[in-house]
Amino acid sequence: MRPFVKAFAFGGLGAVLLVGGTVALALGAVALVVAATVAFRAVWRWERTHVVVTTEKLAIVRRTTRQRAAAVPLQRVDQLQLEQSLPGRIFGYGTVVAGPLAIDGVSRPREICRLLARLAA
Repeated sequence: MRPFVKAFAFGGLGAVLLVGGTVALALGAVALVVAATVAFRAVWRWERTHVVVTTEKLAIVRRTTRQRAAAVPLQRVDQLQLEQSLPGRIFGYGTVVAGPLAIDGVSRPREICRLLARLAA
């Protein structure tokens, strides 16, 4: 949500500046480009992140400009937490903390936590 708040702020600033004179017009265009870039980057990162749950491990794979992966065996998951802000509850995303691995921006985090609890037991 934070990147989209930033994008909306830059977009609002850009829209206000576009109404001004010629100098403000250029600054408004720059602010709109920054807003679009921030929003695109957030969507790209979220779209390229995958949570993989098997009967043996939990893994997160991020495939942006370079591929990164982190995994934890389900036997090492001694605690399982779900963190959701108010916007997260409204839009259906949250942070899943499974042992030493914290995964931000997980879609349908309650389902993931239930699945992990069942598999880790």
